[in-house]
Amino acid sequence: MNSLLRLSQLAGPAHIRALHSSSSVWSKVALSKFEPNAYLPYERLSQNVKIVKDRLKRPLTLSEKILYGHLDQPKTQDIERGISYLRLRPDRVAMQDATAQMAMLQFISSGLPKTAVPSTIHCDHLIEAQKGGAQDLARAKDLNKEVFNFLATAGSKYGVGFWKPGSGIIHQIILENYAFPGLLLIGTDSHTPNGGGLGGLCIGVGGADAVDVMADIPWELKCPKVIGIKLTGKLNGWTSAKDIILKVADILTVKGGTGAIVEYYGPGVDSLSATGMGTICNMGAEIGATTSVFPYNESMYKYLEATGRKDIADEARKYKDLLTADDGAHYDQIIEINLDTLTPHVNGPFTPDLASPIDKLGENAKKNGWPLDVKVSLIGSCTNSSYEDMTRAASIAKQALDKGLKAKTIFTITPGSEQVRATIERDGLSKIFADFGGMVLANACGPCIGQWDRQDVKKGEKNTIVTSYNRNFTGRNDANPATHGFVTSPDITTAMAISGRLDFNPLTDELTAADGSKFKLQPPTGLDLPPKGYDPGEDTFQAPTGKGQVDVAPTSDRLQLLAPFDRWDGKDLTDLKILIKVKGKCTTDHISAAGPWLKYRGHLDNISNNLFLTAVNAENGEMNKVKNQVTGEYGPVPATARKYKADGVKWVAIGDENYGEGSSREHAALEPRHLGGRAIIVKSFARIHETNLKKQGMLPLTFANPADYDKIDPSDDVSIVGLASFAPGKPLTAIFKKQNGSKVEVTLNHTFNEQQIEWFKAGSALNRMKEVFAKSK
Repeated sequence: MNSLLRLSQLAGPAHIRALHSSSSVWSKVALSKFEPNAYLPYERLSQNVKIVKDRLKRPLTLSEKILYGHLDQPKTQDIERGISYLRLRPDRVAMQDATAQMAMLQFISSGLPKTAVPSTIHCDHLIEAQKGGAQDLARAKDLNKEVFNFLATAGSKYGVGFWKPGSGIIHQIILENYAFPGLLLIGTDSHTPNGGGLGGLCIGVGGADAVDVMADIPWELKCPKVIGIKLTGKLNGWTSAKDIILKVADILTVKGGTGAIVEYYGPGVDSLSATGMGTICNMGAEIGATTSVFPYNESMYKYLEATGRKDIADEARKYKDLLTADDGAHYDQIIEINLDTLTPHVNGPFTPDLASPIDKLGENAKKNGWPLDVKVSLIGSCTNSSYEDMTRAASIAKQALDKGLKAKTIFTITPGSEQVRATIERDGLSKIFADFGGMVLANACGPCIGQWDRQDVKKGEKNTIVTSYNRNFTGRNDANPATHGFVTSPDITTAMAISGRLDFNPLTDELTAADGSKFKLQPPTGLDLPPKGYDPGEDTFQAPTGKGQVDVAPTSDRLQLLAPFDRWDGKDLTDLKILIKVKGKCTTDHISAAGPWLKYRGHLDNISNNLFLTAVNAENGEMNKVKNQVTGEYGPVPATARKYKADGVKWVAIGDENYGEGSSREHAALEPRHLGGRAIIVKSFARIHETNLKKQGMLPLTFANPADYDKIDPSDDVSIVGLASFAPGKPLTAIFKKQNGSKVEVTLNHTFNEQQIEWFKAGSALNRMKEVFAKSK
């Protein structure tokens, strides 16, 4: 008997619809109250896995089972880790409001009447932290009325569920309502892997990838390698799930997971809560991993049951063998972490992989001149805002209150969802935080993504903040490049709020109570799940109707309909200028800043005014100051690019290692293309950004010899030759012409396959989609 799970408000993708129509006996299990009509079969997943195992004749890891179980053509798909490109059929798409604008604009321009797979939009990025949850939410609704209306009406018309402002952060909403063991989901946010805490493969992508899936086109992913992380022992004391991923980041660094899925296993897994596993998977984005995942276990069952999905939990339990790795499965790399001996970690500043065990943090801070006074302590965000996180942090705050103490720092709390907010308010946790001196912010991303109207320090003032967030690049949280951001658990963040010091170790150091007595904080205590159940709070979901009108005003400065990029003219790219040679780290934040620029995410021309604002120019060591190689004048990067475009001058950018790490934002690829860029040439790329560049008709190219980066001068003219025979696996050649007339010839590698080369020729993946659809009519 085939076992089917209700998946969405839509009929589902073609492969699911076909299966549905051909099956006669079904056990219909409701996935959630938002999912009345479409179905996903574990039986189908099981059948596909069997086909692939019979072909490969070897045991499979969990991530392989889920990926290969979603292959478009499991009988014929070439499968080789790190080599072949898989054509996959994801179960659903999720988009946050900042990236959904461009994704929906692209989908609308495709001309399709309705999304082919279950899809949702989540309003979480456009709410700035300023005065507190209710006031900030009201202000955001007013300021972003045009954008929220566009997303709501577009979602309703094209079949996309809409989670209103105030509903919560996309990843928490997915975990509470849509994630389940064996799911394959793509989301237009880099921290989509959060859903791995419930045993699903949830992968961050750019908006163009989401459009492909919504248009019923198989989604392409380079077959990832698999890194196995074996957990032994059990968490205890001050050590939390966050410390596992902080330690992994220390081991693998920000690029050690690139091209791989991180799969956790071992006896230590059973000591973790589902939300704790979500925390670990969420921050796996910081090591460059494609995604992270945990095997099915009883913690997942309990969480599914607590969130109203007992039927799906029962069904997953039946398929436990399918939802765990086979015995003897091969991992490309294995890391073992003993939870018995793991200590709390604090990572930073300026990069999430610079780890300090808590007993070494003070020493490292003094040695490196990091400011010891903590100005602000921030807990919550998509990484650490579960009920367990909040109860543990509240237990520490309560100890301080019992001794007559409050937070010495500014202290903020960001609930991950309306459900979490309502539950911690009902259970008295919000009052503890308020009495402690804390401010509960809106159910949104807030300071974690730079949506923070910070007033306590001046820009340029050196200071320290400690957060339970996931990312701490320069200027990430408050647009102040002098802010030293440290990421850790909510427990350590709260403890440091009491002491006000970065060198405070709660495991060993004493505090002074209001009466002058000395005391030590006891390890935090918390509950995985609320004993009274979750309080859902306000209903913030809008189901699609398939009807309505979507308007974009030509005069809007927030939204802009897209014009297609120009097709490749069939010639080599010659005499290109170098817009900027970037020195050092260049994340998507450096390429396309967030914060105040988020409001322009639906208007490509306006947001392009933030291109490379904080990237460091190798020529002069300055930000946002480059030389126009035609006029000889120095100016801002965006203005220089616009001048080149106006004069018909094409350009390239040169970059360093792991270029484009961080957020999934495709604007970091759209903006260079919009302003006349044709290629990005670097030592190495982060996965999502490389794909985003390909989707927009750009050439992401890497130096065959990374040392060639040093041969390039910003004044060189660049020609990229060999495009007439552009083919998979065949390098291209760049000729750098020096000011003295000499030339340097450099070999450039690429990862384009045949289909991606067609994107380049058509001018973009969207252009190619339109061509294919036009031919099929």
